[in-house]
Amino acid sequence: MVSSTRAADRVLLGVPASRGLAAGPTLRFQRAAALPAPRPGSDPAAEATLAASALAAVAVELAERSAAASTAQARDVLEAQALMAADPVLAESVAARVAAGEDAAYAVHGALGEQADGLRAGGGFLAERAADLEDVRDRAVARILGRPSPAIPSSGRPFVLVAEDLSPADTATLSPDLVLALVTERGGPTSHTAIIARALGLPAIVGCPGATGIEDGTLVLVDGEAGRLEIGVDQAAADEAAERQRASWQAELEHAGEPGRTADGHPVPLLLNIGSADDLPGDLPGTGLDSVEGVGLFRTELLFLDRADAPGFEEQRAAYERVFRALPGRRVVVRTLDAGADKPLPFLNLGTEANPALGVRGLRTARSRPELLDLQLAAIAAAADVTEADVWVMAPMVSVEAEAREFAAEARAHGLAKVGVMIEVPAAALLAERILRHVDFLSIGTNDLGQYTMAADRQNGALGDLLDPAQPAVLALIAMCARAAAAAGKPVGVCGEAAGDPALAPVLVGLGISSLSMSARAVPAVRAALARHSLNDAERVAGEALARS
Repeated sequence: MVSSTRAADRVLLGVPASRGLAAGPTLRFQRAAALPAPRPGSDPAAEATLAASALAAVAVELAERSAAASTAQARDVLEAQALMAADPVLAESVAARVAAGEDAAYAVHGALGEQADGLRAGGGFLAERAADLEDVRDRAVARILGRPSPAIPSSGRPFVLVAEDLSPADTATLSPDLVLALVTERGGPTSHTAIIARALGLPAIVGCPGATGIEDGTLVLVDGEAGRLEIGVDQAAADEAAERQRASWQAELEHAGEPGRTADGHPVPLLLNIGSADDLPGDLPGTGLDSVEGVGLFRTELLFLDRADAPGFEEQRAAYERVFRALPGRRVVVRTLDAGADKPLPFLNLGTEANPALGVRGLRTARSRPELLDLQLAAIAAAADVTEADVWVMAPMVSVEAEAREFAAEARAHGLAKVGVMIEVPAAALLAERILRHVDFLSIGTNDLGQYTMAADRQNGALGDLLDPAQPAVLALIAMCARAAAAAGKPVGVCGEAAGDPALAPVLVGLGISSLSMSARAVPAVRAALARHSLNDAERVAGEALARS
């Protein structure tokens, strides 16, 4: 609790999304105003042209914002949004509504709103993308009506941005010099707001009911680690929070450049989660390539998303080679295509599923399209052959021993020597000992493992307590995997959000986890946390965490 000359007027609680403390006046982000009354008797041809022109203009706008985005994550999602605006299926839906008598604004609003509702009903990754569609909708409708597009409010001094939700287009050009922290009423810990906040190093709280009711200019304190928003604090509390944040950052940088290890020297390699070569960090103190030992999760699906055809061999090989060349002699763990029903790829033609999170995704897509996996493994192997990186490859969404055995055989047939699988499904954790007979390592994805273990949708902010990776049931499955790996003499890492949590990192090491992979911004805090604990300390706190009720 912040000590101050006057306590906060009240406190709101939400889902922790990005750690850190920040205090300042609030400014609310306003989405589009309500639609005006329909225009009766409008000219269908003119309305169709107006709608098509608006969508085309939004596609161009989003492509331009992508080029100017401040993070690679924002660039990738903005490119996807631009493709949404240019989607021919959307154009057909809008045209049909115009033909049925709707004016341009109502046709665009209805078509995109219907698509967004469908995504939100799908849950998981699909629900994340509903906000992206709604942003495209609001921008196109604003153009039709001659209104300004949704935009981050301007201010002459730094502020805490409060919103119902934020899209990638809203956050793409955020300046950390002006925006102190983010607070949203909607969203979960893996929403775009949370991901971009972490990439920018901004404290953030999501799923915080009542936040948009705070009057602009109210002084608040945002605790992104606790998910706590204190409203009506005084200037002394704000100044103290700023000082504590500066001191915390300086303490984290004390061990910059050192390898990951506990206080008594037990090595814990710290690795990066990336989606492309653009995600490799620059020279920000404590977060550059010299601060890590490689890449623990190279997400390859960004090459595949939002396109009509799968990327070919040469396109894939070139993308992988860019990453491998940047990390000579260091580990790069490549995750094969993690897409399917919950991350829809039009060229897969998998059809609609009632529950995409439990459907055809990850390695399961190879059941119907084995040629995609074969081509990807060939491209990874070709890129590895001409570079000096230590390339490992792993499959997502493995559930049974046979899947691990078959994937390992195919990867090795392509000449890839280090083969592993993701542990995201409780069944795989329970079978870890048997799976390790066929693979060289395990990598635990705590985001999915948590949601499947606790039967709690990752995007549901109301279930934030169940989605906490420190839940004893989730930790018990992690410990089971670590014991199996130790018995087999093989490594087991964590590459989910839990790995970047400095409070949880020592617990994971105490359970027997051998490496941690995270965003670049999380590396200094995790390194510092490990350096404060001996291995015995870590094992003790791990035991306490497992025993927690």
